[in-house]
Amino acid sequence: MKSMPYAEPWRIKMIEPLKTLSRDERMQKIENAEYNLFNLKSEDVFIDLLTDSGTGAMSDRQWSALMQGDESYAGSRSFLALKETVKNLLGFPFMLPTHQGRAAENVLLSALLKEDDYVPGNAHFDTTKGHIEFRKAHAIDCSIDEAGEVRAYHPFKGNIDCKKLEDFIVKVGVNKVPVVILTVTCNTGGGQPVSMQNIKDVSAVCKKYNIPLMFDSARFAENAYFIKQREDGYQDKTIKEIVKEMFNYADAMTMSSKKDGIVNIGGFIGLKDENLYRECTVFNIMFEGFITYGGMSGRDMAALAVGLDEATEFDYLHARISQIEYLGNKLKEAGIPLLEPFGGHAIYVDAKDFLPHIPPTQYPAQVLGVELYIESGVRAVEIGTVLADRDPVTREERVPKMELLRLAIPRRVYTNNHMDMIVWGLQQVWENRKSRTGLRIKYEAPIMRHFTATFEKI
Repeated sequence: MKSMPYAEPWRIKMIEPLKTLSRDERMQKIENAEYNLFNLKSEDVFIDLLTDSGTGAMSDRQWSALMQGDESYAGSRSFLALKETVKNLLGFPFMLPTHQGRAAENVLLSALLKEDDYVPGNAHFDTTKGHIEFRKAHAIDCSIDEAGEVRAYHPFKGNIDCKKLEDFIVKVGVNKVPVVILTVTCNTGGGQPVSMQNIKDVSAVCKKYNIPLMFDSARFAENAYFIKQREDGYQDKTIKEIVKEMFNYADAMTMSSKKDGIVNIGGFIGLKDENLYRECTVFNIMFEGFITYGGMSGRDMAALAVGLDEATEFDYLHARISQIEYLGNKLKEAGIPLLEPFGGHAIYVDAKDFLPHIPPTQYPAQVLGVELYIESGVRAVEIGTVLADRDPVTREERVPKMELLRLAIPRRVYTNNHMDMIVWGLQQVWENRKSRTGLRIKYEAPIMRHFTATFEKI
């Protein structure tokens, strides 16, 4: 008997019209944007897969919560609702709201890091690495070897190699490692999940050396879904039970609520240590706002409290991740080289295999993103050599193991007809892939260059 097909557990109440440009118009638009997809106007994009951050559709319950938001500067009931949700759902008694995830990193890492510290983890994302290196500290990737192998199957490619982690701590000394960061799911590694067993093992290493363990938690609910689907002993547990167990092993967390909070703005820090919380409040007030709003409006905190509850329900997660699988399977059938297994929020196209004639220093994933936009009006984002940035000391290009184009799917926004359109667009690029040429950088910022870099064709 065939398994039951999935269907979205919601009905559409409102639509936003999209317009399509001609191929010639899109070519002119991307030239004007100097081949950086971030520089395109949203009105010139047909299907926007640049990010799943802040681009989701809120529910009727969330819109209702917006209307009841308490905008009091201090001690609003919206803040108290969010604080209670974070405590009950995630287990953190102390919480500081921030305007988004990188702001949470800025506050927490300001309290934790100093120059020449080392921060091991599983392939830190760009903003995390940026905050570390901005403080003249060092981000160290301790991912398992399988994480860098595009075709290798491993159910939890986001895992940290605990031997690498412990060997590194011993090598540099405990005093040089103020925190270990575990990203769940691991975005830079392809949206890959971390197993509960690995979470336990990493926690044990941290406890052995008295080092706090911090979760980068933007997609924690999707990580919990994969644990339920792939890890023995969790099939009968609810997502909320799995989430509670995951965070039981963390000392601190940062959250970009624009992902698994299903809101358009916001973030927060969760803490278990009161002394660290008090230290963070100083930076929160300096950088974000008072400790009971931290750059968020009351209505946004109210919507976030509801979104965290909705994002940790199985039916929602099953529909979301099934759509990712649908896109991945269609692309695989079309012969498009992909990172496998598929992640929780995006499909990652292997640009190195797609455009083997373009060397990494001519940015094949960026080229692929540009060509996909020209052919179909679909905007994606490079996760490759441009994002890897230059070494902060030598200024040499850092060439990562994988050169990927990320197709990040917004939550509750597109239908499977849109997924079919994405497949068609990549097929058009694939058919003439040998004629595509590389790019060189005209301008780049000294850190996190991919947001604002400009390019020209070679």
